[in-house]
Amino acid sequence: VDHLDGTRSLYTPAPSVSRREEDGAGQVFQARFLRVEAEKVRERIAQEVDFDPDLWVLSLDMRGDDLGIELVRPGV
Repeated sequence: VDHLDGTRSLYTPAPSVSRREEDGAGQVFQARFLRVEAEKVRERIAQEVDFDPDLWVLSLDMRGDDLGIELVRPGV
């Protein structure tokens, strides 16, 4: 997510133990980086591509923090 203020955030699928399948919830995500410099996010994506190039990268430009996705709570 490009926050249009010089910072970016990166979200990835949460580990399967964090998903709530009993209530029918869909994909749950975790924040990997929150409002960091763009280069840090680019480097992480490059590492993921080197490990497994079969991935999707979606880019959003938005000023707010409500992405409309379910995020795993820290410590869960």
